Amino acid sequence: MSTQKRIPNKYSKELQNNVWSVFKVMGEFVEGYERMFEIGPCVSIFGSARLDPDGIWGLKATEMGKRLTEMGFGVITGGGPGIMEAANKGAKDGQGKSVGLTIRLPFEAGVNSFVDKDYHIDFNYFFARKVMLVKYAQAFIVFPGGLGTLDEFFESLTLMQTGKISRVPVVLIGVDFWKGLTDWMKQTLIASGTINEKDMDLFLVTDSIDEAITYIEEFYNSHKIEPNF
Repeated sequence: MSTQKRIPNKYSKELQNNVWSVFKVMGEFVEGYERMFEIGPCVSIFGSARLDPDGIWGLKATEMGKRLTEMGFGVITGGGPGIMEAANKGAKDGQGKSVGLTIRLPFEAGVNSFVDKDYHIDFNYFFARKVMLVKYAQAFIVFPGGLGTLDEFFESLTLMQTGKISRVPVVLIGVDFWKGLTDWMKQTLIASGTINEKDMDLFLVTDSIDEAITYIEEFYNSHKIEPNF
């Protein structure tokens, strides 16, 4: 006879207080929706917090941020160091809107110095923050990064693939960095039938900031600027 202990079939009554946290969530959404709508059309730039903002990818992110603001877009990042700091610096260099959507974490240093104080929004919930990174972005620029960057990239593709948000330009910067991933998508995902070949058309892979900017410009020659959902 098994002596394995069964788990409880109900939650503890003390946990019922968690229901009230829904009002905290609602508050983050209301503030985020109001403030991001007032900021206007932006482009979200994703990338690693661990990379040197003055390194090769950081310098490209700075150039990208500057070029986007010269087009009239604001630049949204997670507000942290590394690629995010570099992109926000570019937005400031271009005298554009530099937005930072930070998340409260015990090991994070806070917002980088290139985020405009009026455009800094601090979040407690990752999912609320991610909605703001997506809803008001007219394009997604993805620099080399880790798990968080991959999460943001694949969620963006998933939302477009399933029609949950409007189609917008997505650009992966770094051909060699992303080659292993894109090869795996072609050789494993397409080959196994878990994605369609046309899903690879949802994004551009390039090393060229000029090509990325042209890709966005050409897209908006025939598409409206509006929130994604």
